Amino acid sequence: MKKLLIASAVSAAFAAPTVALAQAARAPTLSQVLDASGISMSGYLDVGYTRADKNIEGGVGGNPARPPRVFDNQNNSFDLHQFGLSVSKLPRQGFGGLVNVTAGSDAQVIHSFPEGTGAGTSLFDVTQAYAQYASRELTLIAGKYATLHGTEVIWSPSNTNVSRSILFGAIPFTHTGVRATWALSDTVSLIAGVNNGWDQLTDANRDKTVELGATFNPIRPLNISISGYSGKEPAPLPTSASSGTRTSINAVGSYNINRALSVGAELLNVSQDIPAGGGATTSRKYTGLAGYGSYMFTPKLRGVARVEQFDDKDGFHFGIAGTKYRELTATGAYLASDSFEARAELRQDKATNAVFREFDGTFSKTLMTIAVQGLYKF
Repeated sequence: MKKLLIASAVSAAFAAPTVALAQAARAPTLSQVLDASGISMSGYLDVGYTRADKNIEGGVGGNPARPPRVFDNQNNSFDLHQFGLSVSKLPRQGFGGLVNVTAGSDAQVIHSFPEGTGAGTSLFDVTQAYAQYASRELTLIAGKYATLHGTEVIWSPSNTNVSRSILFGAIPFTHTGVRATWALSDTVSLIAGVNNGWDQLTDANRDKTVELGATFNPIRPLNISISGYSGKEPAPLPTSASSGTRTSINAVGSYNINRALSVGAELLNVSQDIPAGGGATTSRKYTGLAGYGSYMFTPKLRGVARVEQFDDKDGFHFGIAGTKYRELTATGAYLASDSFEARAELRQDKATNAVFREFDGTFSKTLMTIAVQGLYKF
């Protein structure tokens, strides 16, 4: 009997860890809990290195307030560009919401008014935060959300180049207001909204900006989107006391030729009325055109080319009138896994006037940069 009791105790001692492990194995993971509740969470870490052959930190025309690039304005530096996180619950029917935050050096650039931008500002940005209501074909959102304009976006993994295009820096990043999307069919959607204007969390004036857009998917490989904004905006900066009507039109198209090859194009036209006193106004504008090509050499190796032309005829964007800019970028990417991607890029910018500052203080018409990037996605 004594031997039986001892054997039972020993068996129980060995069985206890096994039972605990079995219970732990059955415990739901965070991902399973989120999936069961309908909550989606994703994010990424974007780190890189940039080297320029000109004093890119000196800005276009020697004005640091007008950098030639949107994010990668470092002469020779490693950088934590972005840590991005998005948490959402967006059911097809009923109420939902999304919150997207960005941390890192790029967050300093995308802040909405009244928060300042540039070096020394916050490294944290609430990039999107909105509530949603969906009912069959109609979807309504209210809060802060990404712009309708552009091929490229703030969310780094959704781009195929390391650097952002000139056009990306010439459109708004986000808007705060309300937006309605009506799906007329599986291939056509119409969009309309009212917001505070370009990158304004709180309105810098009493006037509102109207947005209109449409997306088309007539055949599976082809996607087309057209969008426009119009409203009184502070001119030329959000802190300006006077305002004039700003109108922007943007068209984006992409076509997947086959599984390996895809191409795309973007067209941008922006004009702004500038009060000139006595009730008179003048108009300033800029236009741009960009083309994209992407080819998958193997399932893990991708090559990307981007070419663009930007006409800042009135100096409205970069501050130097009568200057045209051209940019050519070649990017190679190694997709090591679903969660990690490494990229290397060579980019050249050219201008019709000498606007890129040399390290000795003189100016040149060309700017060359190399960059590498590591993207961890989860």
